[in-house]
Amino acid sequence: MELPILDLVVFFGYMLLIVLFGVSFSFKKRSSKDYITGGGKLPTWAIGMSIFATFVSSISFLALPGNAYLSDWNGFVFSLSIPLAAVVAVLFFVPLYRRIESNSAYFYLEQRFGLWARSYASLFYLLTQIARMGAILYLLALPMNILLGWSIPTIILITGVSVTIYAMFGGIEAVIWTDAIQGIILIGGALACIAVLFTSMPEGPGQIFDIAQAQDKMSLGSFEFNFTESTFWLVLVYGLFINLQNFGIDQSYIQRYISAKSNREAVKSTLFGSLLYIPISLMFFFIGTALFAYYQAMPELLPEQLQGMENADKIFPYFIVSALPKGITGLLVASIFAAGMSTVSTSVNSSATVILTDHIKRYLRPNLEHGSEMKVLLIASLVMGLTGTMAALLLNGVTSALDAWWALSSIFSGGILGLFLLGFISKKVSSKAAMIGVVCGVLVISWMSLSAFLPEELASFASNFHANLTIVLGTMTILLVGFLVTLFIPRPTTGDGHNLTIGQ
Repeated sequence: MELPILDLVVFFGYMLLIVLFGVSFSFKKRSSKDYITGGGKLPTWAIGMSIFATFVSSISFLALPGNAYLSDWNGFVFSLSIPLAAVVAVLFFVPLYRRIESNSAYFYLEQRFGLWARSYASLFYLLTQIARMGAILYLLALPMNILLGWSIPTIILITGVSVTIYAMFGGIEAVIWTDAIQGIILIGGALACIAVLFTSMPEGPGQIFDIAQAQDKMSLGSFEFNFTESTFWLVLVYGLFINLQNFGIDQSYIQRYISAKSNREAVKSTLFGSLLYIPISLMFFFIGTALFAYYQAMPELLPEQLQGMENADKIFPYFIVSALPKGITGLLVASIFAAGMSTVSTSVNSSATVILTDHIKRYLRPNLEHGSEMKVLLIASLVMGLTGTMAALLLNGVTSALDAWWALSSIFSGGILGLFLLGFISKKVSSKAAMIGVVCGVLVISWMSLSAFLPEELASFASNFHANLTIVLGTMTILLVGFLVTLFIPRPTTGDGHNLTIGQ
């Protein structure tokens, strides 16, 4: 099913304008600091919108409605964990990162535990971003294949190259300003979709709520304490740990903290961006429920090949193409691309910063000149953008490989949160205790992440816990082992930096 000419014009016009707008920032005379932090001059609302856009990927745009169409609003509980994580962020994380004199999120870990901690965290952050960019570009291409009729590799290449161009030349200013625009378009597209659904119901908007209530489509899940199913409490705890990871050790969030004009503005932008995600994610879940009611009321509008619940993720793309007015469809397609592009551009820019600060300047050229720093940032952005695009191309058509990438992503990033919290909570934990804790935690994370890939003869060794508990149990293992080892291994009198922990 191909888009009408008007929708194609809207879509291509958006793509062209966003790339040109991003590249326009390259004409400014900038230092590496401007490239990484925008010179600390960016407005609060734009940084907040960028944080919001980083939360929302193309996966969220399509998966949340698909999830609500298939089941209920249990996934929305993830959003309910954000306020608590955001409070922790503005009380502790934002002041910490604005106080230390580094553009890197992992400088703190070196101060606390030594060079190995910084090297471990920064390297695995880069691996996580490659996995993240590849998965998002690939998952973005799947519905676009339905919407546009283009081949998946073509969509991946167009999206990956477009994002790489403006993220590479424009720096953090381009990323934040384009994120802000894309966030607005995303919200506008979702609102337009809801308006069409409300006005299309045969018995009026109230019919959506009647059908949803009858089918229990707005449930937040079971309130039982069950570690094998996706209950309310399991998703809430999972969301808390994921959001602490985002706010506490994700380079892309830390760069936004230090891009603000002051501590006060950094706090305001963090609260604005994170809390905005709550009503917008609720809107996406409502779209899924409304789509369920729409096709329950008018089943003849849904093709037979899409009527099975296993096709839930395809319903929203089909609705966009078949039910929305001309022009609005182009806006929705642009919104989906906006969600994916904002996430990928953030990964490109933050990864380039990590390569410069944590690797090039730390190991190879400590006294690198400013002009050379810009060259490194440009080259690193290009390499990471192309690597992420290549990762997406490798995933094409291989579903099991995609699952493996997500499992590896959990392994790459899961241990970093535990290491950070270990140093942040206690001044007594030594470098050796932290290292032992991380090894044990990563082993637990690996066991849980890879259990699904164990051969049948080893199935008895597989984890029975729900997959969402991977980061929770991995992080708790690191904390528990780190504290226990500290009791038995005396902390050395020198070698551990403690000047940046809580209470100091």
